[in-house]
Amino acid sequence: MASFIVEGGHKLHGSITPQGAKNEALQVLCAVLLTRDTVIIDNLPDILDVNNLIDLLSSVGVKVEKLGKGKFAFTARELDTDYLRSADFLKKCNKLRGSVMLIGPLLARLGEVTYAKPGGDKIGRRRLDTHFQGMVNLGATFVYDQDLLAYRFSGKHLKGAYMLLDEASVTGTANIVMASVMAEGTTTIYNAACEPYLQQLCKMLNNMGAKISGVGSNLLTIEGVRDLHGAEHTLLPDMIEVGSFIGMAAITGSELRICKVGYRDLGIIPDAFRRLGIRIDVDGDDIIVPAQEHYQIESFLDGSILTVADAPWPGLTPDLLSVILVVATQARGSVLIHQKMFESRLFFVDKLIDMGAQIILCDPHRAVVIGHDHTRKLKHNNMTSPDIRAGIAMLIAAMSAEGTSKIDHIDQIDRGYEDIEHRLNAIGAKITRED
Repeated sequence: MASFIVEGGHKLHGSITPQGAKNEALQVLCAVLLTRDTVIIDNLPDILDVNNLIDLLSSVGVKVEKLGKGKFAFTARELDTDYLRSADFLKKCNKLRGSVMLIGPLLARLGEVTYAKPGGDKIGRRRLDTHFQGMVNLGATFVYDQDLLAYRFSGKHLKGAYMLLDEASVTGTANIVMASVMAEGTTTIYNAACEPYLQQLCKMLNNMGAKISGVGSNLLTIEGVRDLHGAEHTLLPDMIEVGSFIGMAAITGSELRICKVGYRDLGIIPDAFRRLGIRIDVDGDDIIVPAQEHYQIESFLDGSILTVADAPWPGLTPDLLSVILVVATQARGSVLIHQKMFESRLFFVDKLIDMGAQIILCDPHRAVVIGHDHTRKLKHNNMTSPDIRAGIAMLIAAMSAEGTSKIDHIDQIDRGYEDIEHRLNAIGAKITRED
């Protein structure tokens, strides 16, 4: 298993461009199963989760052709139904969280699917009720097969329905949208997720012949069509990478230009970092983070301590709270980090405390960070990455620390960040991969 050896204390400089959006990639890749025609997708990141999903699509009979860096053509003319019932298919699904979004398109295309509980980050309970209830609302049934340790769905004739989702689940909404685009009649989804990557999926499906209205809102209306055709689609930049690079620049006191960030689709992410006192300038579609010796955390208007919390879009994505927490350790002032969605995502802070950070873990969801204001640097440490976002947060901490740190289990980081050590070394970091 690979590790990162990180020599801390180096300033960053120059410019860096974010990869294509991982979370969008997982959605639109599943959507290629909805048509027999060719779908071309550009700006796909070369990361473990995306590559594993492409491999899974190839295994089920999708013809995959690489057209260039990050650009692929997918043709799902004939699907291997025998493989879709195989133990190998279930095993691959079990190792990939994004594979849950295969349920909707396969149910729409074939009328049945067998699916194992997905894997992914170990960040607490990630329930599938919204996905499954959405399929039931469309007329599907499912049973749990104790021998296969998998769910078997059946729905030969899906019919549109009105549904109010119990949570604004992004992957749940994506799954239901893909299942309903070819269902008979009209589907209305209220309390739908509306983040940019879900909007991108809907735009791609509309380009393929779907009829989805309300895109960008939490009320989607889908008129079912008989079939879909091919299309071309380009992914947005990855907003989590953009936020990660802002955090790296701030905590190392570096000036950095982040290019082609898709600023209009970043929502409140820039302002969340600004509330930590980090200056962010916008130049066209680039972000410039100037070098700062100090950054002051704001307080609320009544003088109370700032709280940074995750929320469904257009709130702050939970994927950036780990980064914001690390950046706050070197700010001036204090902040309460409230991770509402996942009960295990803050458990990596014990490693930061070992590095000298002043953090009070109140409970599995809340942590108070008392910033050092760069008067006391973090110390080097040996760490293990529990998930993608904690992994990148540990990497940011190590880049700012005194001495050389080691991060094990970096395949978790590879799942979400393309060639990260080479890209960061090119702008001044000193990171070595050790097998």
